[in-house]
Amino acid sequence: MTAHTPHTQPFRDAQLPFAKRIDDLLSRLTLDEKIGFLHQFTPAVERLGIAAFRTGQEALHGVAWMGAATVFPQAVGLGATWNTDLVRRVGEAVSKEARAMRARDDRVGLNVWSPTVNLLRHPLWGRNEEGYSEDPKLTSAIATAYTRGLRGDHPTYWRTAPVLKHWLAHNSETGRDVTSSSVRPRVLHEYDLRAFRETVEAGATAGVMPAYNLVNGRPNHVSPYLREHLRTWTDDDLLVCSDAGAPSNLVDSEHYFDTHEEATAAALLAGVDSFTDHGTDSSQITARVRGALDRGLLTESDLDAAVRRQLSVRFRLGEFDPQYDPHALTRDFDTPAHRALAQEAAEQSVVLLRNSGGLLPLAPDTRLAVVGLLADECKLDWYSGTLIHRSTPLEGLYERFGAERVEFAEGVDRVRLKTSTGAFLHVPEAQALDDVRGAEGALDPALLSGRTDLPPLTCDQAGTELALVDWGEGVLTLRAPDGRYLSVAEDGRVRAGADQPGGWVVQETFRLEPHGNGHLLRHIGTGRHLSVAADGVRVAEADPEIFELIVVERGEDAVTRVASQADVVLVVAGNDPHINGRETEDRTTLALPAHQERLLRAARAANPDTVLALVSAYPYAVDPAAFPAVLWTSHGGQAAGTALARVLAGDVSPAGRLPQTWYADDADLPDLLDYDVIGGRQTYLYFEGTPLFPFGHGLSYATFSYADLATRTTDGSLHVSFTVTNTGDMAADEVAQLYSRAVDPAVPRPRRELLAHSRVRLEPGERRELTFEVPLSAFDFWDVTRGGWRREPGPHEVLAGASSEDVRLRTTVLLDGEPATPRPVLRHGLAAADFDDQSGVAIVDRTKTSGDAVTAAQGRTGELVYRDCDFADGVTQVTATVSGDGVVEVSLDGGPVLAALTFRAPEDADRYAYATLTAEIIAEGVRDVHIGLRGPLRLAHVGFSG
Repeated sequence: MTAHTPHTQPFRDAQLPFAKRIDDLLSRLTLDEKIGFLHQFTPAVERLGIAAFRTGQEALHGVAWMGAATVFPQAVGLGATWNTDLVRRVGEAVSKEARAMRARDDRVGLNVWSPTVNLLRHPLWGRNEEGYSEDPKLTSAIATAYTRGLRGDHPTYWRTAPVLKHWLAHNSETGRDVTSSSVRPRVLHEYDLRAFRETVEAGATAGVMPAYNLVNGRPNHVSPYLREHLRTWTDDDLLVCSDAGAPSNLVDSEHYFDTHEEATAAALLAGVDSFTDHGTDSSQITARVRGALDRGLLTESDLDAAVRRQLSVRFRLGEFDPQYDPHALTRDFDTPAHRALAQEAAEQSVVLLRNSGGLLPLAPDTRLAVVGLLADECKLDWYSGTLIHRSTPLEGLYERFGAERVEFAEGVDRVRLKTSTGAFLHVPEAQALDDVRGAEGALDPALLSGRTDLPPLTCDQAGTELALVDWGEGVLTLRAPDGRYLSVAEDGRVRAGADQPGGWVVQETFRLEPHGNGHLLRHIGTGRHLSVAADGVRVAEADPEIFELIVVERGEDAVTRVASQADVVLVVAGNDPHINGRETEDRTTLALPAHQERLLRAARAANPDTVLALVSAYPYAVDPAAFPAVLWTSHGGQAAGTALARVLAGDVSPAGRLPQTWYADDADLPDLLDYDVIGGRQTYLYFEGTPLFPFGHGLSYATFSYADLATRTTDGSLHVSFTVTNTGDMAADEVAQLYSRAVDPAVPRPRRELLAHSRVRLEPGERRELTFEVPLSAFDFWDVTRGGWRREPGPHEVLAGASSEDVRLRTTVLLDGEPATPRPVLRHGLAAADFDDQSGVAIVDRTKTSGDAVTAAQGRTGELVYRDCDFADGVTQVTATVSGDGVVEVSLDGGPVLAALTFRAPEDADRYAYATLTAEIIAEGVRDVHIGLRGPLRLAHVGFSG
């Protein structure tokens, strides 16, 4: 590599502004080199001394996929802390470990793909663990703190460059690359965009990643919102990285474009700068870009815009200024401070949901029975690093209370599997696992996956007693006595070869299917049944084995045995993050799996002093009244068990708060694909039922009083203050929450909406005044009649308290604003998507590049309502801009149909070929317009004239 001086290569001159240096470097790149920059894995440009680069390093709650690293609580657990300072410090630790890991392995990237700011609108979303909250204000506050930690405090050079995921309105895994989220303008602006916007405007974000799904009929990877919204929020160059495989989806699964050249050009023009596709092989993406250039779909200046944004990130990361980069020598990895921070984060994320009779905290001399499928587990998820340290709830309680005071029963069903020949399934002795341990000594399940040197299962007369767990919906795992899970390797043989279930395709899950007098055992990953032969057990297309399931001990019997002898029982229940609810797989119910319900019933029957600890990535619907105490924590990372034990013992007063609503029943939930939080009355903002536990809920071992609520308004802000006093007898944190509510709104507004919060530590008897400065824009809503924000003048309640439902103080403020005015339909008509109410409709794309239209869902019938339309002195004509086949019916105030406009598109017509239909209509004054859609036509606009 040839050395150059700054004089000959100005882009290496650290005294010049980044913009000038980027201009210089961009001018030196050839067209082929620029094309190479567009793939995730950018090759080196040796003639200029530029190293290879890749976008993307997972770092959601620790550095992931690159081996051992500090593992912090899941993102939803970090959200449950409601502590922005803590989350910023976690971000700092993660970014320092990324730098330290890169120093010894250049495969570790510094462009980190985190945090996830998708809102937790629906608790059955498989990726609930990845988000922070259902509320956009709390989500943006936590995400901003994490990105600030990831970025670092240096004014010029960033420690890592965080990319927000997943743009936009992404809350379902079911058909995630082909389903469309129908997002009305109010929901778009007030809900989905808001979490991204406030985080981007805070200035610590390097870019975003579009989601797999479509929004209003258009794939997110060609979304005009990238240009119309995202890049207007900041003057910084924002890098847009595609999600893996999504560029190809535009043609292969979504069929949105006919050719990959068209799709690649459209994505680049929409704002995608880096294409994550085909793994490390960049040849297909670069060929598509060259094809798009040859067809005139792209110009070199289009490429320059994308390459410039990539270079901006690389300059900010100090790549070209190693001598000035303050982070270049960072070596903080698995430090005592990081270990302590992991424990602090785990402790702060624990939420005490119920504590009847003061059963918690536990007395020091308590004889404790610890039971449950999660009691001796420290589960990882898809975006975890490999554990260096591990603390399960059982281990934490042994440490805190002493092993002699703690009895344990996992509660698995212990079974043997008998074959049709009378022999039993046998697991051979375990082999040494030294070759699958990383440099830090941690077992890496990924290295076990697919190993063919482990002995396959055989059959003998004694057989092996296996631990069987039904995780719900008939999904089973089977575990050998030494802790290894049965797994299917790449050669199709069944081996006891996994430390935990895991992987993109989980190879450790099975399903028992009744067959005659026995069962077939289907491997879920391959879809094939187990077959037994002389050389072992494998999955096969034919000759499935019929097994007899012999239960040696039922899990509830073991639970009953230890629970009846204890003072208090702790049942640790929850989920495995790789099973039934994860990326690619949504949940189907809020209910706990039946196996775990059996264990709960057994524990309660044996001992009424039963505490339920839910360790899960998402909410469950349980009966809290059945237990004197209930806690929840996400999978809390490497210190989860120590943290839970310290909370149970009262060493720490719990102060986690729920970042999303916990619903009592599946019937309370909307359809998973219904993204209209306003019309569907979703999340704590609009839900009108009684939640199991409300947003913001969480109890303490202390008590707190609120007083002295005061407000004053200055230019642009509402200043709010109140006092909180610890009236208990131990030091504890309180999470004070500030909400608002429009008193008499003209349009549906939230029942209450979070304005701000503060987590504050108070000693017994300590009183603290909390002050908040709330921008008056927080009271605005998106007014579809004018296509912009508006503040409704009049009374707004300001509410302070301990949760969205536990309001301790309230007052009313009168705010100035702009009064509502009727829609001037003679001037602008009605954009179809700007409705006030709807039923049975979906918003779709008006064209492939911009605009919305509305259609009847499933091509049947739909209704739209536009309120307070001003026809002035009268109109005599209505027009409808439509495509496709069907009828548009127009009526006023819910009365009879006044005009029916019918259109049938020519055969083979493009769905974006719109026609304008005209009919006579008589209307005057201010009226509500009702539009009926009949059939699969698309309505883009309705106009009126005199």
